[in-house]
Amino acid sequence: MAETNPISSNRRSVLAAIALLPLAACTTPMGRYTVEDAVRRLLELSSQRAFARLTAPGGFYDDQLTRIAVPDMGGERAGAVLTAVLRSRAVRDRVGMALNDVAVDLADNAAPVVTDAVRRMTLADAVSVLRGGPRAATDLLAREARGSVVEALLPGASRALRSDMFDMLSVALTAATGRDYAALADNVSGQIGDAIFRAIGREEAAIRADPRATRDPALIALLG
Repeated sequence: MAETNPISSNRRSVLAAIALLPLAACTTPMGRYTVEDAVRRLLELSSQRAFARLTAPGGFYDDQLTRIAVPDMGGERAGAVLTAVLRSRAVRDRVGMALNDVAVDLADNAAPVVTDAVRRMTLADAVSVLRGGPRAATDLLAREARGSVVEALLPGASRALRSDMFDMLSVALTAATGRDYAALADNVSGQIGDAIFRAIGREEAAIRADPRATRDPALIALLG
């Protein structure tokens, strides 16, 4: 008779309980962990890895999927002024690199907001994650916390953009739009928020693809 893999058997029993029983049954423990514990660990590890990558030297700038772009402020007059200010590639790259440096610093402000959202996950949240796709946990987190993340970034973005590096943009934007840095700060904060959740999603997908590499017993039992 073939040997039964205890991890595989445990995972099958957990998923069967989720599919067939009421939500209350999902509190069934997997060893020392509940399904909720395991899903929280999935999001915590995904978030930790994402922030570690994004805040490493060159993290935002070197990752083309999360690179912060100089925004188009909109409007013919604003566009003409910005085009004049940013007419050379060298200046545009300089501003782009500065924005990415800002993003690294601001990501530290977002980390506690993400952590708090993970801890507030409910049993129903855990079930929806288990039944979802490779980035289901991140999608849920983005729905619940993206607004809070952007709010946490906005004050820092406004302060960071008021540096000597952006003196030239200050004059141009004030003359063209009368809004000074407000629109630029909003745009950059939104891009950073999007980048954070894209990075978390990639880490979640990688963990789901190879849970054994995490060496986390709860994730291995949950994800197989």
